[in-house]
Amino acid sequence: MKEAGFVYILTNPSFKEDWVKIGKSARPVNIRSKELDNTAVPLPFEIYATLKTVKYEQVEKLIHKTIDRLTDLRIRQNREFFNVPPAKALDILKDISTTLDDAEIDEVYLGEGRKRKDKDDKNSEPSSKKARPPFRFSMVDIPIGSTIVFVPTGLQVRVADDDKVEYEGRLYKLSPFVGSFMPEDKRNASGAYQGAKYFTYNGKILDHLRTEKEELK
Repeated sequence: MKEAGFVYILTNPSFKEDWVKIGKSARPVNIRSKELDNTAVPLPFEIYATLKTVKYEQVEKLIHKTIDRLTDLRIRQNREFFNVPPAKALDILKDISTTLDDAEIDEVYLGEGRKRKDKDDKNSEPSSKKARPPFRFSMVDIPIGSTIVFVPTGLQVRVADDDKVEYEGRLYKLSPFVGSFMPEDKRNASGAYQGAKYFTYNGKILDHLRTEKEELK
């Protein structure tokens, strides 16, 4: 099985506040950031956030493509530097993480000039937050063959199996369906969607049904 790697968001005190470097590494990001600390930059890079997944190469390409799609935010073509606020880059990374089975987001930077406390500090919070597993209809007791409604347009689709719906003879997972059929004026900046938030079953949002089930456990 392929080993997990990392997609990282790096900042640098010598850069503008809305400049970031977004790349990938098969090794721990602190090692990669030290490799980048050379005479080309006045100050060392700082890790803003990371995402750990076996699909790190695909995720890096997707986040680059997503930012490029917004506008011409790449500082130099064929380079990993972008003119985008770190928090916005992190939002996009979080959106993408919801489509992965194994995503682990580590928000190293906590904002407002505060860095995460040292791991030895008993009051520090855990550094990694495991993403929720992808939505499955069995999680909320929706049987195959049921009809659910795509809220933004009112389209009705059939539940084809535990994680797919059928529409006009084609099978879709929920998130790609949203990305394909979301009206232009309702699209978000990242182009990534948590599919269960955009469908209802018997009038209830799928993600709300899931939360209710989780709270009962």
